[in-house]
Amino acid sequence: MNLGINLSFAIKRWVEPPVWAQLVRETLGLELVQFTYDLLDPWWPDASRHRMAADVRKAANDWGLQIESAFSGLANYCFDGLLHPDAAGRHASMEWWKRAFDVAAEIGAKTSGGPLGGMSVADAADPKRREKRYQDLLDAVVELSKMARAAGLDRLQIECTPLAREVPYTVDQGKKLLKDLDGRCAVSVKLLVDIGHALYQPLYGPRARMPEWLNGLGDSIGAFHLQNTDFQSDSHWGWPDRRGLFDVAGFASEVRSAALEDVPAFIEIIYPFELADEAVLKNITSTVMHCRREYSGEILDRAHIA
Repeated sequence: MNLGINLSFAIKRWVEPPVWAQLVRETLGLELVQFTYDLLDPWWPDASRHRMAADVRKAANDWGLQIESAFSGLANYCFDGLLHPDAAGRHASMEWWKRAFDVAAEIGAKTSGGPLGGMSVADAADPKRREKRYQDLLDAVVELSKMARAAGLDRLQIECTPLAREVPYTVDQGKKLLKDLDGRCAVSVKLLVDIGHALYQPLYGPRARMPEWLNGLGDSIGAFHLQNTDFQSDSHWGWPDRRGLFDVAGFASEVRSAALEDVPAFIEIIYPFELADEAVLKNITSTVMHCRREYSGEILDRAHIA
C-alpha cells in the first residue's frame, strides 16, 4: 500500500529541510512525502523562496524521499480563497496558487492542490449568488490548471471538505465538479479524500461510511489523508488516542475492495503548537508505525514500535 506522510506534524518544530527529511526517513521509515506550504509560504519574497525551495529539494534527494505533492496547509485554509465574496479576494487567491505551483515545481513535486475555498454565509444562503460563485469557481479551476501546466505540474488535486459552504463537500458534488470541468482543464484534476472529512457525522449523519466515497468517486480519487477521529470533529489525532475510533486496517480492506490500493495515503496529524516536542515525536512515531502495520500490512519488529 502506498503510504506516506504530510509534513503538517513538522511545522513550527522540525522546520529545517535536512531535519524533517532525516526524521521521515530514519525515524519514521517512510519515503513518500506530501509537502505543506505551511513550511514555505508562496507569498515569501522570490529570492528567499527560490533558495529555500532548493534546500527542500536537496534534503529530499539526500535522504531518498519522493515529494509526491505539495499541499495547502492550515494558514491558507483560514481564507475564503477562490470562493471569496469579493473579486479582489478571489484574485489574490489565484495569485497565491500561481506562486504555490512554482514552489511545487521547484521542490520537485508534480502535483499540487488543497481546498478551493469557502463561501460567505450570505453568498451560500442566496441561490443566485451561490450559483454565481460556483460558475466563477469552475472558471478559476480551469485557469489554475493552465497555471499548473505552465509551472511544469501534471496534476491539480482538490480536497473534499466537511463544510456545506465549500466545494466539493459531498460525493455527488465531487462528481458534478469533475463533470463540469471535463474537457476544459490543461492538466488532470483529481480529488483528495480525507477520512476525517468524509466520516464527519454532524454533517453526513451517523451512517457515514467510507465505501460510499470510495465506490462513488473511484478513480477520480488522487490521494487520501489519514487521521484518527471520533467522527464528531475534524480531529487529526494520531495513534494511540483513547478518543479516536478510526479503524485503519478496516479502511485498508475497503481501499483494496475498491481497487484503489495504488492511490497514495498520507498521514496528516495536526498537533497543538503548545504540545511538548517530545510528546509530538513520540506520537507521530507511534502513529506511523501503527499505520505501516495496519494500512500497509508491514511486519514490524516490536522494538521499532513506540
